[in-house]
Amino acid sequence: MLGDKVYADLLQLLGTPGFEPRARMPAETALAERLGVSRPVLRQALSRLRDEGLVQTLKGSGNFVADTLPTREAPFFGTLNHIADIRAFLEFRCCMEGEAAALAALARTADQLEHIRACRDRFEQALTHGREALEEDIAFHEAISQACGNRFFGMTIAAFAPQTRFSIGLVRSIAGKPRGERLADVCREHAHIEQAIAQQDAPAARQAMESHLRGGIARLFGQ
Repeated sequence: MLGDKVYADLLQLLGTPGFEPRARMPAETALAERLGVSRPVLRQALSRLRDEGLVQTLKGSGNFVADTLPTREAPFFGTLNHIADIRAFLEFRCCMEGEAAALAALARTADQLEHIRACRDRFEQALTHGREALEEDIAFHEAISQACGNRFFGMTIAAFAPQTRFSIGLVRSIAGKPRGERLADVCREHAHIEQAIAQQDAPAARQAMESHLRGGIARLFGQ
């Protein structure tokens, strides 16, 4: 159920930057947009977290992460140390995120599609203002994984965020094409992914995502 997925997504956020113990959580409107759900669905998940003592609500002030959180061991995948490792990770992303995009095309809700679209818009706006838009790029991919109807895709992709951040930065820093041309390619690729998900065309979404990620491999290693 969607409520269970949102609960799991929020649980994964607790303890991460911006969601540390005693931190004030984003406003419900912003948090619902980030997770790609409606506010009533978000509130159900927040209520469950409050019942478990993980979130506290102060009237007039909003929601806060509890003072202490249960300890949990996050999977550690290590850094990307050499070229073969980087290429292997990018190939892994092709398989994982291609399937996530295909599933998102079939399972996404209208709210989740709007969230994907908003993330793509924020990415392009950041580029327009001269920013690197690295976090906006990652947010676009995470929005798709959150819309696929299987929380384990989202959890896995989130767990690999440091490696994803490093690999995207590397592609951007040493890719052969001029910056403007390279980022224009990325914007077109993102648009094709979103369009396929909007049309609920799973094969096209898979192909668009794989082409986008293999484009990154080509930009880094050549054809």
